[in-house]
This record gives sequence, structure tokens and C-alpha cells, in this order.
Amino acid sequence: MSNSIDPENDLPPQRPVEPGEDHDGHPVPDADSPNPLEEAFREETKREQTGPVISLSPLSYVAPLPDFEFQPDLDARPDLAAQPDIALQTDLPIEDQPMFQSWTQPEFRREVRIPHMGHVAILAVFAFFGLMGATLAVRWGLKAHLYGVTTMQQAITDIHFTLGSEVILYLLTFAACLIFFPMIWQKGFFAGIQWNGATALHLRQRLFITAAICFALALINGLLLPGPSDAPIDKIFRAPGAAWLLFAFGVTFAPFFEEMVFRGFLLPALCTACDWIHEKTSGVPVRPLDETDQPRWSIPAMVIGSILTSVPFAGMHAAQTGYSLGPFILLIGVSLALCWARLSTRSLAASVMVHASYNFLLFFLMAIGTEGFKHLDKM
Repeated sequence: MSNSIDPENDLPPQRPVEPGEDHDGHPVPDADSPNPLEEAFREETKREQTGPVISLSPLSYVAPLPDFEFQPDLDARPDLAAQPDIALQTDLPIEDQPMFQSWTQPEFRREVRIPHMGHVAILAVFAFFGLMGATLAVRWGLKAHLYGVTTMQQAITDIHFTLGSEVILYLLTFAACLIFFPMIWQKGFFAGIQWNGATALHLRQRLFITAAICFALALINGLLLPGPSDAPIDKIFRAPGAAWLLFAFGVTFAPFFEEMVFRGFLLPALCTACDWIHEKTSGVPVRPLDETDQPRWSIPAMVIGSILTSVPFAGMHAAQTGYSLGPFILLIGVSLALCWARLSTRSLAASVMVHASYNFLLFFLMAIGTEGFKHLDKM
């Protein structure tokens, strides 16, 4: 048989078909013999019915996968351990898990106790610029000869300049606080200083009783440790119209702004500082914030913070009473009562209410004793 190509039809010569082969020379199975592909398919079907498999081809077989439960690596990600809602979110069924799961998980937020001493320092800076603004206003008033005052010495004893400069100082400082602190606290200013006015209204009777107790202590202190008879505050009272202005100022502006500085900023900052020092020196864990993201202080920290707050509070009023010992001791006691009202209720509005009520009782008694401030010589 020749293997050459036929030049007439350009086709190779045909190979004779042997029995049991096809035209290509491949063996043809008998009709009764099983088809290997059909057998493999039947075996694959039986295995799929008995358990889950992963098949790479019709002729291959992989054993069923074991049950696998995802467990996050909490050692490598301690932030997940602190947030159980994230760590356990993988336990949800697939159909209940949110789409874009990584976007819906809350971000890890570091707990910050506010206000702290850094915020007190910022408040002091705002107060300094407020004092500069008040000083400029006083100098402008002197140049304009307001109320007939032309010298700084006269302005110190004039009730309009005295109270006016304090109001300007308070308002400028308060305005700066309202603008700046919400930006760094990520919450409102009154929420940051724990105003909680509803709590104070609910406890108004107890708070007024507290103010009455402080008023009784003031009467006892005046008998046992009387102050000087001609204190600077007495000279201011004797100015025409000064008593009523002081009355209005003493139950409105003064309680609010003094409490904001001493019990809204300084007291919580000192309590936080005391706990922070104890945590660093003793290695005790940090106290978690409460449900309103406010710090929880230990009792020793609150006691120390109250004492450290009361000393400068009494010192601020010492000049008005001629630096006498009796009024200084009284003011420390009143300040401790205000600190107790602030800390026990976790409401700055509570200490403001006690402070305003205490001042009201003092002025009301003076008004009665002097027949409406007409006979100030009876004070």
C-alpha cells in the first residue's frame, strides 16, 4: 500500500476499516459494554445525594468540606474585643448580615473624660481675652465720662463700672465657650458641662432646703466670726441704686457664671485629674464613662476635688469682705455644699439653683432689715 498523495483529487488514500474500529481507527465498544462516562456520572450523582461535595470535573471527587465557624482574632485586634457587637456580628445568618458590612460597623471611639485640665486652661485663655475686652470697655467709658466717672480709681468703686465690666467679662468668655468647646467635645456645650436642667427642676425642693441650710450657717457665722464693719462690699452697697443692682446681679449673672467656671469646669477637671493620677500610680483600670458619656469619679477624687475647688472660690470673694477669716471660712463651707449638689445630682443647674437661692435669701434679709435698702446704716 502506497502512502503517496493522489495528485488527481489531492486526498490521501482511504484506509480500510477493520472490524471493531471506526473510520479513525478508534475501538468501538460493544453495545452490551458499559459507557465509562455514564458510569462516572452515575457515581457522581450518588455522592452528591449523600453529602455536599466540590467537583472540579465530571471525573473528579473532593471530600465534603467540614463545618467552619469564623472566629475573629481578638489578640491581634483588641479593639474588636472592646466592641462585642462587632465581634459577634459574624454569628448572624448570611441573609441577616447587612450589605457592605465593613461600612455599617461603628468606628472605634476612644473615651475621653471632659472637661479635663486642658479644657480649664483653654477657659482661662478665653477669660483673659474677656478681661481685655472688659478693660477696653472701661477705658472707653472713662473717656466718655459715663456716669461722671473720669479716673480708674473712681471706676473701681462705681457700681455701674464694676458690674458692667463683670458682665462684659462673663459674656465674652461664655460666647467663646459656646463656639469652641462643642467643636472639640463633639457634643453641645451644656451637655459637656452636665447642665441637666430637668434634674434640678425635679429636685428643686431639696435644693432650696440646701440653700436654706447654707443661709442658716451664714447667720451663725456672722454671730461667731463677724466680718469687718466697713468691708469694701458695704461701701458699694451704700452707693445710690447699687443695692438693687447687686440684688439682680447676685441672683442671675453671678450664680450662673461662677458655677460654670468652678463647678462646670474646675471641679470635674480636678476629680478627673485625681482619678487619672491614681490610675497611673496604682495601675487600676480606667473607670468607664456612664450612659451619657460622662466620667464616673471615685469618692476620694470627689472629696479632694471639692476641697481644691472651694479654696479659690472663697479666695475670689475675699477682697469683698476685707480678707477676714470668718467670711472666708463661710464661703468654703458654702462652696462645699455647692460641690455636693453638683456631684450628687450630676447637674450643674442644681448647684446654680442652690447658689442663686442662697444669694436671694441673703439679699432678701438685707432688704427687710433696711426697709428696702433705704436705711443701709442698719446693715
